[in-house]
Amino acid sequence: MSSASATGESQQVKEWGSSGLAYLTGLPDGPADFSRANVLARAHQVATAIGDRLGIGVDAVSLLTGRAALLGLTRGGRVSPGGATRLLATRDGFCALTLSRADDLDAVPALLQAGDVAADPWPVLQRWAATRPVAEIVERAGLLDIPVAGLGEAAPASLRIRLTGSRLAPRAPHGLLVADLSSMWAGPLCGHLLARAGATVVKVESPRRPDGTRAGNRAFFDWTNGQKLCYEIDFDSQAEELRELLSVSDVVIEGSRPAALARRGFAPDDIAPRAGRIWLQITGYDGRRPGFGDDIAVAGGLVGTSADGPVFCGDAIADPLAGLQATLAVAESLGRGGGELIGVSMAGVAATYAALPPEPSVSPVPVSAPSAPPASRPASGPGADNAAVRNLVSQKRVLSC
Repeated sequence: MSSASATGESQQVKEWGSSGLAYLTGLPDGPADFSRANVLARAHQVATAIGDRLGIGVDAVSLLTGRAALLGLTRGGRVSPGGATRLLATRDGFCALTLSRADDLDAVPALLQAGDVAADPWPVLQRWAATRPVAEIVERAGLLDIPVAGLGEAAPASLRIRLTGSRLAPRAPHGLLVADLSSMWAGPLCGHLLARAGATVVKVESPRRPDGTRAGNRAFFDWTNGQKLCYEIDFDSQAEELRELLSVSDVVIEGSRPAALARRGFAPDDIAPRAGRIWLQITGYDGRRPGFGDDIAVAGGLVGTSADGPVFCGDAIADPLAGLQATLAVAESLGRGGGELIGVSMAGVAATYAALPPEPSVSPVPVSAPSAPPASRPASGPGADNAAVRNLVSQKRVLSC
């Protein structure tokens, strides 16, 4: 290895330590792990490309560690920093299981085929998983809609891009209308960056199923949604009103499984065509099953290493990495004139980053806790901006005539 190469790698390791990512990766009572330092280096490249195209500053470190800083998280080894996902040793490998929703916890007895499960189900789940192969666990949990992943099951995947309509001249985001139907982190992060670049972003929520992060740490929700108009609408009883918003939007962001919107007639091909429209679909596992940032990272093989085996890398790292890749994809599509359907697989993104060469062993370097991102203005309550959004839709409809 050349001295210049060694110096560059040493700098990457130092930045991994100072960024807070090392603080989030490794055993809780052991040393931090630096083997994934190249992930941050690649994320910097993507963030720089986004900034160049959108004309804004994009800090990869803040985006990858901001949630952990706001929530005061640290590394937990085989327990995700957020606590909802566990890496479980199985008969033939490792899998990740997420129990973040009430429905997930309610489904545990069926998964274990047990009549009664303790309030803390993890000890019995660990014993159960140890006697079964990964494939069986993934199949059973998948049938119950519990987020699950086998370690390294996903392969690196490129974006899926399909031309769906006529193109326009290259455009900047400023003044565009973005309908953000996504929730949690990856999709909202994309909407957040487009809003910072001057787009008018509408946060679309159903009263039956609001964004789950509203019920968590408010600072995190404000961080990713504070610059958006909050629009609440029932996808069933107010379907035509939602259809009208989608039909006049320049960019649509959705993060649910595509079949969920297709059943209601809100698939991209169901909406009236609009020249240059970009439709972004972010899925965990290509729409096959639910997933969250920590289990999806495991599916892609994006984990840290320790003396005891694999550990979680960062905090739900598949989310911000996918959000960055999705934003760059939208920015590049705007440069081509749009008219495209873009599919982003979070598991595919995680696997792409996992395929980067690992860092060699190095002497320990200082490790810093994550720093909080810049303060955000408070996001509006559900439906607080409905009147403003309806006025915008009316204006866009008139201009389209």
